[in-house]
Amino acid sequence: FRSALRHPNWDMGSKVTIDSASLMNKGLEVIEAKWLFNLKPDQISVIIHPQSVIHSFVHFADGSVKAQLGVPDMRIPILYALTYPGRFISDLPRLDLHNHRALTFSDPDIKKFRNLSLAYDALNEGGNMPCILNAANEIAVKAFLNEKIRFTKMPDVVEYTMEKCLFSPSPDLDSLERTDFNAREIALNYINKLHK
Repeated sequence: FRSALRHPNWDMGSKVTIDSASLMNKGLEVIEAKWLFNLKPDQISVIIHPQSVIHSFVHFADGSVKAQLGVPDMRIPILYALTYPGRFISDLPRLDLHNHRALTFSDPDIKKFRNLSLAYDALNEGGNMPCILNAANEIAVKAFLNEKIRFTKMPDVVEYTMEKCLFSPSPDLDSLERTDFNAREIALNYINKLHK
C-alpha cells in the first residue's frame, strides 16, 4: 500500500500517485491526447521514462521529433497552459541536463498494468466508455486507498464496470452524468462483493 504512494520523482497527491503507479494516468492522457489533438488511438503511444524529464514528444512527417523536457513539476506546464501562447519568466525550478546524463525508455507492460490496456479499450469503444472507465477507476483508487482492495484488484473493478455498465455510442451531457453515477454504483457493488 505505502510503496504505491511513493513516487520517486513527483509529488502529486495520493489519487494521482496511484493512477501513476497503475498506469491509469497514462491511459487517461492517451484519451486526452485523442481529443486535444484529434488523433486516432493507434497514433498515440506510451513509453515509460523513469527519470520523468521528457514529458511528451511528437513525431513529424519529415522524421524529426520535437520533445518537451523539464523538471518533474506540474506548475511549469500549468503556467504555460494559463499563459499560452506566451512564456512568462518564473522562479520555478530549471532543468539541468548535467544532472540527467542517462535518459532511459521502455515499453509499458500491459499484462502487468492492465489499466493502460483498458483505457485503450475505452477509447476504441468510444461513446460513454471513457466516462465508465474514469468513474470506475476513481472508485477503485478510493477503495485501494481505504485498504478495501489490493492494488492488483483495481483493474478488475474497472474491467467489470466496463462490461456491466450500459453503453451509449453517442452520449450527451445528461447521459454522461447518468453514466458516471451508474458506473460508480456498479464499481462500488463489485468492491463490496470482493470485500465480503
